[in-house]
Amino acid sequence: MSSWSNSASEGDAQPAIDTSVAHPARVYDYWLGGKDNYPADRAAGAAAAEANPAILIGVRANRSFLRRAVRFLAADAGIRQFLDIGTGLPSANNTHEVAQAVAPEARIVYVDNDPIVLAHARALLTSTAEGATAYVNADARDPEKILQAAAQTLDFGQPIAVMTLMIMQYIPDSDNPQGIIERLLADLPSGSYLTASDTAKDIDAQTVATATGRLNQRMGAQLTPRTKAQIGAYFNGLEMVEPGLVPLNRWRPGPDDPVLDRDLPTYCGMGRKP
Repeated sequence: MSSWSNSASEGDAQPAIDTSVAHPARVYDYWLGGKDNYPADRAAGAAAAEANPAILIGVRANRSFLRRAVRFLAADAGIRQFLDIGTGLPSANNTHEVAQAVAPEARIVYVDNDPIVLAHARALLTSTAEGATAYVNADARDPEKILQAAAQTLDFGQPIAVMTLMIMQYIPDSDNPQGIIERLLADLPSGSYLTASDTAKDIDAQTVATATGRLNQRMGAQLTPRTKAQIGAYFNGLEMVEPGLVPLNRWRPGPDDPVLDRDLPTYCGMGRKP
């Protein structure tokens, strides 16, 4: 038996699927070797990977970071509620699978705005009988809608882990990504966590700039790499979990994670709300 719900408001109009323009979730799926992508997504992904072959290593490293982070939160920090924003297409070791393997009663709310992700979420994002998994059809730039919908599944009186992996980089400065993070965390109780990763502007800068330019020529959602200081500002007021904000390959690597000869141009970290 599984517990699943679609937390999108009943009156929401489902956005049309436009496969002629590359979408971040589908480009990411292409990089991971998935099948839920279209020619526009493959063209964008291939152009970026040609400029920066480390992208292919990086997307897999980001999935590994998600797995390690969720396991830490569930096993070591005792977190039983997760708000995963920018879900992307289902892959191996999704947040609910990792969390519920540790704690079957864990409750997870996924958030994305790609109708293809929504279609797969309905089919694949299932749950243990003891826990719950829900999906919110919302843009990351609408924290009020996200929080209101998530409250149907999550108890905001208990700690919640907010996950924003490789998603705030698609929020332009004009939309105040730091303000969005602050709003998401504002009403959460002490003991809640923020886990984030985003493309670095100050590691292998020229390669990142070239790859980003190629992506942005082909995607509707524009990618904005940021510096360590800019990404670190998301964690203002939080207690950083060791080793702090570091390149993706340096956050508590496991024995199965490859040892790289250079840092990946992505920062990641985790902070606890005091």
